[in-house]
Amino acid sequence: MNAISSETFRLDGKTIVVTGAGGGIGTAISTAFAAAGARVACLDRETPQATVDAIAAEKGQALGFACDVTDQTQVYATIQTIVAHWGGLHGLVNGASNDDPSGSIVELSPKHWSAVFDVHVTGAYHMSRAALPHIIASGGGSIVHIASQMGHVGARGRPAYCAAKGALIQLAKAMALDHADQGVRVNSLSPGAIETRRLVLRHGDMESAKDYNASKHALGRIGQPHEIAAAALYLMSDASSFMTGTDLLVDGGYTAM
Repeated sequence: MNAISSETFRLDGKTIVVTGAGGGIGTAISTAFAAAGARVACLDRETPQATVDAIAAEKGQALGFACDVTDQTQVYATIQTIVAHWGGLHGLVNGASNDDPSGSIVELSPKHWSAVFDVHVTGAYHMSRAALPHIIASGGGSIVHIASQMGHVGARGRPAYCAAKGALIQLAKAMALDHADQGVRVNSLSPGAIETRRLVLRHGDMESAKDYNASKHALGRIGQPHEIAAAALYLMSDASSFMTGTDLLVDGGYTAM
């Protein structure tokens, strides 16, 4: 029997790309991976320098890149630069997101609908398509799509977001089947409400966000970015070596209620 140790959660010698690394969950994931020994390529629409600096301050390895995940040319060029610099690629976290407007299907314009899918779903497609050949060539690895509890349940005024996050959950399943024999595991990770800028944008301030969302979670509170980062580290590391094609809900009991 193989013993479980802290080494199981290490990422030493691995190069991992994290999109949406400019704040909130993406920053927490990037710093957690670097603390576990990974070389982390931090991507966002603007170079996430604050994330890179935070990692460097803790003696970690990170590079920052400005990359629009909806732009296929930018995505491929960025991945090529990362691989050329570090000599390989072992993992990818698709965490890029944008601010989705509230409204029913009849209230959402085609432009707003497409913008949500372009970033969350098509962006994950572009990144995965660019990264997969390099992950396979490096001997395999892990891909994680950041979905949401809203990929499992509905929410008033959020049809585009719910549909996009549900699509990511299904994308992970299909990709897992396609690439299992190439040594690549693919899972999705679904957070509940997390204390980030997105909640402030929806509720005006964090206290209002907490008041509104706390009772919707069985634990009676919203989550913290580091709690999602811990789950992402599990999915990226060998600790989850027998896990692929599934969704890991870290939602404080939201979907249990």
